[in-house]
Amino acid sequence: MQRRLVIAIDGPSGAGKSTVARSVAQRLGYRFVESGAMYRAVALLALRNKTSLEDDRALAKLAETAAMRFEQKDGVNYLFLNGEDVTEAIRSPEVTDASSIVSTHQEVRNHLVKSQQEMGSEGGVVMEGRDIGTRVFPNAELKIFLTGSAEVRASRRYREMDGKIATASEEVLRDMAERDRRDQQRKVSPLVAAEDAIMIDTTNLTADEVVEKIIVLAGMRAQ
Repeated sequence: MQRRLVIAIDGPSGAGKSTVARSVAQRLGYRFVESGAMYRAVALLALRNKTSLEDDRALAKLAETAAMRFEQKDGVNYLFLNGEDVTEAIRSPEVTDASSIVSTHQEVRNHLVKSQQEMGSEGGVVMEGRDIGTRVFPNAELKIFLTGSAEVRASRRYREMDGKIATASEEVLRDMAERDRRDQQRKVSPLVAAEDAIMIDTTNLTADEVVEKIIVLAGMRAQ
């Protein structure tokens, strides 16, 4: 019987992490944990409760007391927050912007990292984010870091919106550049590839091609 691995997939926004991680998890029969969705959930709570995005203690309390669970059904990764399905609610532009700020708070990250580690403690999990291979699971059996040109990543994100939000493609590119800067320069768990991560540039690859590469690598590590 092959080992059930912890597969960490990191990278900037629009690199294809969620799409790839979801497919890899389905192929392997693993659990899929989208760490970014958890920060979005805390941001959603903060906006609903009118909590200041600069109030570290209040945000940490929200992260500590929030009950989150993922459920996979028909290829969709649903997130339930305190029993409510917030899968769509956490994708609004307001929550997206707020989550980038929420994720810079040390205590918030401490609570969510603990939750993520518990979710993957028994292996058989694909987890994606920005610090999975460096902080959440530094001993993960397989670490992947997805990259891609800013233009291609912004184009992907724009297509994901599919007309749901009245945003110009140029604005998406600017917002992505700002988020990249914020993620890379933050003091708490900045976006950086783990030293032993395998880099995959997705600029000229389809999601299926990236998935196949990771499946092969996972098979080698599980021997």
